[in-house]
Amino acid sequence: MAASLAVIAPTASSQAEVSAQACTFTDWVQGQWYTTGSIVRFEGRYYVAEHDNPGYSPTVSTWYWEPTSCDGGGGGGGGGTCTSATDWVAGRQYYTGNIVRYNGSYYIAEHDNPGYDPTVSTWFWEPHNCGGGGGGGGGGSFVVSEAQFNQMFPGRNAFYTYQGFVDAARTIPAFGTTGSDTVKKQEVAAFLANASHETGGLVHIEEINKNNDLCDESQPYGCPAGTYAYYGRGPIQLSWNFNYKAAGDYLGLNLLQNPYQVAQNSTTAWRTAIWYWMTQRGPGSMTPHDAMVNSAGFGQTIRSINGSLECDGRNPAQVQSRVSKYQQITGIIGVTPGGNLYC
Repeated sequence: MAASLAVIAPTASSQAEVSAQACTFTDWVQGQWYTTGSIVRFEGRYYVAEHDNPGYSPTVSTWYWEPTSCDGGGGGGGGGTCTSATDWVAGRQYYTGNIVRYNGSYYIAEHDNPGYDPTVSTWFWEPHNCGGGGGGGGGGSFVVSEAQFNQMFPGRNAFYTYQGFVDAARTIPAFGTTGSDTVKKQEVAAFLANASHETGGLVHIEEINKNNDLCDESQPYGCPAGTYAYYGRGPIQLSWNFNYKAAGDYLGLNLLQNPYQVAQNSTTAWRTAIWYWMTQRGPGSMTPHDAMVNSAGFGQTIRSINGSLECDGRNPAQVQSRVSKYQQITGIIGVTPGGNLYC
């Protein structure tokens, strides 16, 4: 699934630079090749290229572009002290440069906002390192770094934040922490590969077709949110009332009554996907977690997620899509994919 990127040489006219205070910049042009350190103006704001890229939108990923003040002061999200940090309050107006403390981590406002959740979007909030060093965002020793995550999903929906993923993983401790370092990396890579396939590269938050009746009315608890409310949401597209009920019970959330919250909070969405990964066999014979930590192989994760429609020759193109993404992700984090890739 990894697309090959053509290097597009800038034209002479595109190289004309204009001075703006301490910056030299060009207006951003889609499809133009930018090298690390390039500064562009986009929708009235300035961005500096953190990594070479073939003209990705400056708001798509902070792996490639970082907001910059263009006055010699640099962008946000770096080091510095946090003596001015306050605990984040929902609905309070925040301004660019404000630093807040949220769930034990610090975030700096990249743009003014009316109190949005700091993990919802890196357009409004960026993880901030208060110690003056590098890194940031509270990733800690998690097996996938934020930089690697951004590299895997350069065009992802801003809803699917790295911090939301890490926060969700920490609520289910066995995920990505079982076995050797190789096994830990393989499990997280397998999870992300399947999530990518289910969401078109972490683009879709909700199922496109919401007109299916995914209510099993034989269940004693019924479908209090309505018979058409339990369509797919989140990284593994949680579907059906009985799955929302089981996931909610496991996570301590009333998802049966309010399934919409899966599409409203990044951490909640990631948690539902990890719940399925850790606890559900689906049409397979083992959970995806067990498949990866017990060396059954990536192919068994496909079987547990969608094997009845894809495995045993039913849809080899879809299986290959999942395998290709898994191989790409394991390459990014530097681990062998292991055997038994197909189902």
